Amino acid sequence: MKKKILIISGGISKERAISLDTGKQVSKELKKNNYSVKISEPSFKLTKIISSFKPHIIFNALHGQFGEDGYIQTILESENIPYTHSGVIPSAIAMDKILSKKIFIKNKILTPKFLLYKFDKTKKDLIKLVEKKLKFPVVVKPLNEGSSVNVFICNKKNIFAKLKSLESYKRLIIEEFIPGREIQAAIIGKKKLGAIELIPKRKFYDYQAKYNPKAKTKHIIPVNLSQKEYNELMNISLKAHNLIGCRGVTRSDFKYFKKKFYLLEINTQPGMTKLSLVPEIASHHGINFIKLIELILKDASTNK
Repeated sequence: MKKKILIISGGISKERAISLDTGKQVSKELKKNNYSVKISEPSFKLTKIISSFKPHIIFNALHGQFGEDGYIQTILESENIPYTHSGVIPSAIAMDKILSKKIFIKNKILTPKFLLYKFDKTKKDLIKLVEKKLKFPVVVKPLNEGSSVNVFICNKKNIFAKLKSLESYKRLIIEEFIPGREIQAAIIGKKKLGAIELIPKRKFYDYQAKYNPKAKTKHIIPVNLSQKEYNELMNISLKAHNLIGCRGVTRSDFKYFKKKFYLLEINTQPGMTKLSLVPEIASHHGINFIKLIELILKDASTNK
């Protein structure tokens, strides 16, 4: 009997296009390897689809809000069917950049300094606060988006305008800008998968650099680090993964500056597209795409 996999992709977040691509790539690979596959949107019909298709495992291919913040996970928990990636609470914690950073700080994981901004400051007061606590330039980003959606590097001249343009978010994070190398590390289950370095042509590794092939971001693997540095990087990634209680695959984003690794954030549902980093890291370590998917499915079954 073919194993039935229901893939949930699409959704309503700003990362819908990436989610659809992830779902499409995973589905294509599973079908090639004799799985019975159905793709569904996370709509009001989802529970009916689950009931009629009766999947063995649900592959959560959603990205962004409602897909990796604990919302869809809450619905899936009630179905009592194994689903991939992290559960309700770890997903919610990882998606909330301030909550996760507080956990990092408490557990002595280096992360950029930050402020919570609630649109309650005049331009003058804001600049004064940033100069006192962080120094310019700074990074401005939403509290709970992924894929570097609406992330900006700001200076004194443009920070207020950029914040105003993001007013619909209600709360934003203003973070110390760390220059240096962009390095990302992946964990699967409780094992260290590997790391990759990104050299973007753009100002930083933003949404375009991640998903537009024309952006020509350079991928370097293996990363040019000493064995000691590499071990430190992977140990921090595994520590963050375990602290938050993640399962499945996570990808931690770092800046490496002056011999120090700064953990920016941890992603509980990394992309699985042709341009995605986790499949590239896995491939470098001898794990092809179907094997990676099967490891994720196995982790889901084991942890239910």
